[in-house]
Amino acid sequence: MEKAIMQEVSNTSGEFERQPVPSSHHKSWKRFLGMYAGEHAAGTEFVIGPLFLTAGVSAFDLIVGLLLGNFLAVLTWRYVTTPIATAERLTLYYKLEKIAGKKLVTGYNLANGLLFCFLAGAMITVSATAVGIPFDMPMPALTDTIPTSMSWVLVVLGVGAVISVVAARGYDTVAKFSNWAAPFMIAVFLIAGIVAASRLGVDSWSSLWAVWGEGSEPFPGQIKFTFWHVLFFAWFCNAAMHLGMSDLSVLRYADKNSVGWTTAAGMYVGHFMAWISACLMFALYLKSPEAAAIIASGGVPPVAPGPLAYEVVGVAGLLCVLVAGWTTANPTIYRAGLAFQAIFPKSSTVKVTLVTGGIATIAGLFPAFAMKLLDFVAVYGFILAPVGAVIFFEHYLAEKFGLKKNYAALFKVQFNWAVLLAWLIPMAVFFGLAWYYGVFLSFFTLPAWLACGVLYLLISKVFQKN
Repeated sequence: MEKAIMQEVSNTSGEFERQPVPSSHHKSWKRFLGMYAGEHAAGTEFVIGPLFLTAGVSAFDLIVGLLLGNFLAVLTWRYVTTPIATAERLTLYYKLEKIAGKKLVTGYNLANGLLFCFLAGAMITVSATAVGIPFDMPMPALTDTIPTSMSWVLVVLGVGAVISVVAARGYDTVAKFSNWAAPFMIAVFLIAGIVAASRLGVDSWSSLWAVWGEGSEPFPGQIKFTFWHVLFFAWFCNAAMHLGMSDLSVLRYADKNSVGWTTAAGMYVGHFMAWISACLMFALYLKSPEAAAIIASGGVPPVAPGPLAYEVVGVAGLLCVLVAGWTTANPTIYRAGLAFQAIFPKSSTVKVTLVTGGIATIAGLFPAFAMKLLDFVAVYGFILAPVGAVIFFEHYLAEKFGLKKNYAALFKVQFNWAVLLAWLIPMAVFFGLAWYYGVFLSFFTLPAWLACGVLYLLISKVFQKN
């Protein structure tokens, strides 16, 4: 009876939360290209770009680090995530439930959904900095953690409501919105970068070196970024999506594995061109009398995307910041909604997504999620990525180790201890090492992922034998 109800819910919503996506709903690379370009040339770029400068990174370390780190990310999407997505055609949450058990995956889905809500909240913060310009709204500073004014609260609530409604309309609406917005955002990022470079006097590599050069000392509260920080951050800032298999929920619609290459549109348009453009915009602002006065007084210049873009390209910049926040928050809220949907499978997808959007909007009221985005993205990727190793190692190695696939579903297990132990042990060990030695957490994402996969196979061998 329960299975019949779940089937009915899935068919009614059209999102196939608890069944494989049928071939009639498979989509070509064209439907993914705009979505990935729109999602990754989006709100986070306006924040992460300037934050690289606050970390004192040099021009060489940033440019070469991004080239290589983004290439590794694309390879991971193409050869780790996409083949499993097209083979299983299931959401991450339902697939994990079949391996880990209903009770264990409920806790994971809650953590996953909340982390995605916080990320979406940061993007609502980004959009709000654009909407607040005409109202002369005070912008959050780099050190702000809580709402700073009533106007800020009202603007964030309004932006969050619109974003939530779009996300609640499902995958097709999210993809269409991203496809429509992507060309505009890419053009504005490119133009803004060119204008900012021109106003900085950059017309060659030597002049860029004169402006940027060896980097600088990091701002108070920031760590110094090197080439390796940039490379591993670029590779693993989306670790939850590729290594962590969250994008199984999106790529399950792909008609073939080559769709995984479309992620390059997001990486090199967004995580390369847009990040560098945003860096140049912030570099221009740092040369302004306002920023100079803040620095001279011992303060920290604000990293507010709306004013930065408005100063360089005017109203088009404001529109770009606004839309950029939407195109990142929309698919993020959609993913979070799927996580919560797995906890409440009988609930309407629309209602769950609207509630998810409400949580994200509340998070957006707090500027800390956006202003500490480098640290937050590293943490959430580190936490969620290892679980994807369970799926990857089981998919390719379970039978070679004499293990049963989809163990929890096969034996009606509600809580697979092998999954929990394999997830928590590497996290505790590597997080402790990072904290004790003061190491940037992204350096430990891959070791934690590999350790989780190996431990899952070894512990499962013992549990399944018993």
